[in-house]
Amino acid sequence: QVQLAESGGGLVQAGGSLRLSCVASGRSNSFYNMGWFRQAPGKEREFVAAISRNNIAYYADSVKGRFTISRDNAKNTVYLQMNSLKPEDTAAYYCAADGRPRVPRVTTTSYDYWGQGTQVTVSS
Repeated sequence: QVQLAESGGGLVQAGGSLRLSCVASGRSNSFYNMGWFRQAPGKEREFVAAISRNNIAYYADSVKGRFTISRDNAKNTVYLQMNSLKPEDTAAYYCAADGRPRVPRVTTTSYDYWGQGTQVTVSS
């Protein structure tokens, strides 16, 4: 059974930084691609960033230059460093895993496993 556990969310002022972590447990071949998505109240879940096992990374245009995704394969952990946070970044952030050896995808349906989410709130 695959489980994903996020941590690192919280309340931060605009312009501040947070680092999210996601630890994956279970079959390691389920974690080829790891992604971060977010969902604000009343909105659909949207892609933030994704990274493959060999460190090919993709970002949503809204976070390029501010967020950085990285992973430590030995620890089955993926990180999301978020800098220059804006109030519009406020959302629940979810970690996701895709076991297929392919270029990381940006759609929620491409991921098989999901964490419970961690809340990020950015005050103005």
